[in-house]
Amino acid sequence: MAAEEKEARLEKMRHSAAHVMAEAVQSLFQGTKFGIGPAIEDGFYYDFELPRALVPDDLPTIEAKMKEIIAANAAFAKEEMDKAKALQFFSDQPYKLELIEELPDETVTIYRQGSFVDLCRGPHVNSTGNIGAFKLTSIAGAYWRGDEKRPMLQRIYGVAFDTQAELEDYLARLAEASKRDHRKLGKELDLFSLHDEAGPGLVHWHPKGALVREIIEDFWKKEHRKRGYDIVYTPHIAKVDLWKTSGHWDFYRENLYSPMDIEGQEYIIKPMNCLGHILMYKTQLRSYRNLPLRWAELGTVYRYERSGVLHGLARVRGFTQDDAHIFCRPDQLEAEVTEVVQLACFMLDTFGFHDYELLLSTRPEKYAGTIQSWEEATEALRKVLQCLELGYTIDPGEGVFYGPKIDIKLRDALGRLWQGPTIQVDFNLPQRFDVNYIGDDGSEHQVVMVHRTVLGSMERFMACLIEHYAGAFPVWLSPVQAVIIPIADRHLDYAHHLAGELREGGMRVQVDDRSERMNLKIREAQLGKVPYMLVVGDKELDSSTVSLRLRNGEDLGSLTASEFMSRVKSVIEARVPDKL
Repeated sequence: MAAEEKEARLEKMRHSAAHVMAEAVQSLFQGTKFGIGPAIEDGFYYDFELPRALVPDDLPTIEAKMKEIIAANAAFAKEEMDKAKALQFFSDQPYKLELIEELPDETVTIYRQGSFVDLCRGPHVNSTGNIGAFKLTSIAGAYWRGDEKRPMLQRIYGVAFDTQAELEDYLARLAEASKRDHRKLGKELDLFSLHDEAGPGLVHWHPKGALVREIIEDFWKKEHRKRGYDIVYTPHIAKVDLWKTSGHWDFYRENLYSPMDIEGQEYIIKPMNCLGHILMYKTQLRSYRNLPLRWAELGTVYRYERSGVLHGLARVRGFTQDDAHIFCRPDQLEAEVTEVVQLACFMLDTFGFHDYELLLSTRPEKYAGTIQSWEEATEALRKVLQCLELGYTIDPGEGVFYGPKIDIKLRDALGRLWQGPTIQVDFNLPQRFDVNYIGDDGSEHQVVMVHRTVLGSMERFMACLIEHYAGAFPVWLSPVQAVIIPIADRHLDYAHHLAGELREGGMRVQVDDRSERMNLKIREAQLGKVPYMLVVGDKELDSSTVSLRLRNGEDLGSLTASEFMSRVKSVIEARVPDKL
């Protein structure tokens, strides 16, 4: 409870800081029009329509004015006025007028601090002097109410904490996060790119990034086959009628792309893989003895996301899910979900994520199916989590329209949470598509479907991996595991001979045979996050050895090629960080 109380207090303080920022901006820019200014995780923001575009140099000026307001220690005073008076009071603030018009009550709440007044429900701290350490961090554009057809406002972000020490710690983590940004590292390491001319949110995988993805996918396929899954493939488009039958057309339409006409029939590009799996299931009569069926697909899907929310690999319009659907009997459900949760935890642990949070997401306002089926599905998920003794929290109303789910959020090296595996129980689609099996009584019974991913999407998982490891992937995932650096041209033949031996042993090796200085080659290999640098010169040529350096700068001295290969193989097989 203490943590919850602190979070509530911080939220109140951050909300108050947003009001102080609004007052500061108003005093510096005459004619300011105000949007909204909520508290958010770690801080706050406010949206403004201003007489000119802001630049980063404006932030220190706004901060200085905020500090003056905080030093004045003006009280936050709550007042109420009737709606008609509020409309008159905010008559020169068009965005506030729109918000007031939509309020259902005839009484409007405002807050004053000094001479500044804002439309607000509150709550706030007692006075501006109660606002702790803060810093304005960035400027961004934001469409009014997230609608691309509405005016673009200027958004100022800030962070706020109780103490200066907490603020400085946060800013240090922010700086580290900036260094680890997968968009920055993706370009520096030549892993992927996105191109406006091709369309935003559509990823182009470069050879190195594609290789890392291939390693992940090969491991994924191997582990799934070991657990009784079959790999399938389904088309990228399907007739619109299929998505109308499923309910996606009604419940998920804002995320679907517009239909295309093909020979007089309407098709859409698929937003998920489940319906293709259902159609394949229905190609023959299934017995209770055939179940469960576990079908997995690395299926690429397409969903509409507003351009303003796209973010590198983490939020895209086209992505590949490590998807699977399990068709099972009701009496098999808990065992199947248990195995999926265990597989998801195994996969995360293997890739170096040992800290994650589990959420049980329950029925949303818009849902398909009966209350009874929702309760049965939710209870099955709850039982699995309890039997596995996994701590979890309830996420009310965050289930998908067709069923409840378990979401697993993985925590990276900086303590940030990323959406990862998800496990969903579905009684709805089997009913809509009449997906049945013949029971031991000779009658038809409806299957239960489990939709699941154990990594999430390949794009988001790759973004998380890059930032978790700051681009320095474990050796088993590194696209280039070693670079051989010949000191002079007379060492080239030996370097290429070594490369051949190491490649035969299964290593991914390059020879840097450019006419550049050795130190430059070593430095560039380190910047490229290559785990091992094998320097070869006269001494190494005469003794058939290599001089080994690690990407962290450590010099491990001379080894024979076979000694190096043996030690690296153990690191790769153990899938541990690159220490020899």
